[in-house]
Amino acid sequence: MAEMAILIDVSRCTACRACQVACKEWNRLPGETTTFTGSYQNPPDLSATTWTLVQFRESADGDGLHWRFRKAQCMHCTDAICYAVCPNDAITKYPEGNVVINQERCQGCLRCVESCPFQVPHLNPTTKKTAKCRGCVDRVMNGLPPACVKTCTSGALQYVGRARLLREAKARRDKLFPRGVIYGEREMGGLHVLYLLPGPPALYGLPEGLAGGGALGAALDRATRFALSGHGIADW
Repeated sequence: MAEMAILIDVSRCTACRACQVACKEWNRLPGETTTFTGSYQNPPDLSATTWTLVQFRESADGDGLHWRFRKAQCMHCTDAICYAVCPNDAITKYPEGNVVINQERCQGCLRCVESCPFQVPHLNPTTKKTAKCRGCVDRVMNGLPPACVKTCTSGALQYVGRARLLREAKARRDKLFPRGVIYGEREMGGLHVLYLLPGPPALYGLPEGLAGGGALGAALDRATRFALSGHGIADW
């Protein structure tokens, strides 16, 4: 199978959160008990049992109030820091782009948690192992799209070859969003979750400055300092 990717066109997202439900259902992840915090975003963050989350952001300017939605999940980086820092060979990178944690090999050392620039992996307090989106590797290896893509009714999610997605995203950006950004083309060596953004990444809670080769080195330095500090499961 060719190198694949998900393209998330945030301008088409209606925040219906069907992707959240589909992820929970396919991966048999339990629901979480939450309380209202003043935002429609729920749960408040990704966790070891919430692998995809539609984030809500509000801002106001001279044109009025703006709501911005973004589906957050593992980015499945080409230069995956979690893969580079794992001391137990518990993370597998697939040619298609999926980056997957092997629960049987994970020892919960937390280096992937500390190192991820997108703050995706989380420790499961019950199993003492980290968990995150698997990119529905079991589905895609059998010719099916990820569950979140399958359930999206607004056309905000696409799953095909990465090169094709980049061409289509650039064409749509050039036509509709003169100041738009294709996030993920170069970040962390190239992400397998791409975003078409009408505006700057910061408006959508995405970190910038990850497109250069120094991003991986800086993250590896953080992971090394964390490992040498002696922190681990006992501190959680």
